[in-house]
Amino acid sequence: MRIRIAPSLLAADFARLADALAVAERGGADLVHVDVMDGRFVPNLTIGPPVVRALRAATRLPLDVHLMIEEPERTLPEYLDAGADWVSVHVEATHHLQRCLSLIRSGGAKAGAAINPGTPTEALSAAWRDLDYAVVMSVNPGWGGQKFIEPSLEKVRRLRDESLGAGARFPIEVDGGVDAGRAAALANAGAEILVAGTAIYGAGDPAGAIGRLREAAEAATGSLRV
Repeated sequence: MRIRIAPSLLAADFARLADALAVAERGGADLVHVDVMDGRFVPNLTIGPPVVRALRAATRLPLDVHLMIEEPERTLPEYLDAGADWVSVHVEATHHLQRCLSLIRSGGAKAGAAINPGTPTEALSAAWRDLDYAVVMSVNPGWGGQKFIEPSLEKVRRLRDESLGAGARFPIEVDGGVDAGRAAALANAGAEILVAGTAIYGAGDPAGAIGRLREAAEAATGSLRV
């Protein structure tokens, strides 16, 4: 099973995002993770559709746009129009999860749902068949550089077992505090997409850090349950 690495631009220098994209490409990243925060659902405020559009024009890599915003259904079309390739919304931020997922897919993007550390995996169960991927937050969203919340590892394993038990098969993405030291355990638990910010853009050799993260994760893939 191939592990995908998604460098998070939240940890990059926002004045040099083109350089951060080039690092992701040079390091062999599979996706670029783009955190959109509205200052309401999370305390931080980041970027909007115009920046997503500019990023789309500056890289060949798929844009994994993580919407940490209230009522994502209101602005989803703008992010799809801006060129998002993958879009995840939070189950805690909308009363219309299936509607959001359907809208994302109809816009030609992969549809994902994210859950915060305090949200049980069962919150995704009504949408098993509507998901192209699921995101387990392993920190409380809003700020980069946070420490990995240890019970998240078991949460990934539980989500994989529950979804497979229901006959659903989609990749699990883990976002928050991910580094090479935890990559193997996460992959062994069932994570297939690792989002890393500080572990990549805070490293002395960011492009090399992408490869090291992948190597650490793929060392465990022989024991993955598929």
